[in-house]
Amino acid sequence: MDTPQSGEKPERGRKAVPLRIDPAVYQALAKWAADDLRSVNAQIEHLLRRALEEAGRMPSKVRPMRGPGRPSREP
Repeated sequence: MDTPQSGEKPERGRKAVPLRIDPAVYQALAKWAADDLRSVNAQIEHLLRRALEEAGRMPSKVRPMRGPGRPSREP
């Protein structure tokens, strides 16, 4: 098992990555994310995963993303 690095949350297995982005690009991305009922972070991950799949570079061990919108309430 990999040792968590600084900035990682081992309980979720997610990697925090700082991103510098043009404000106009961010605004367009934020609108697209809202239209798709996703956070900006989830939209960026969705687009990166789609690009990896299209390029044939998606690792086989990657877990699928949860769908857009709020999680359903469990009884």
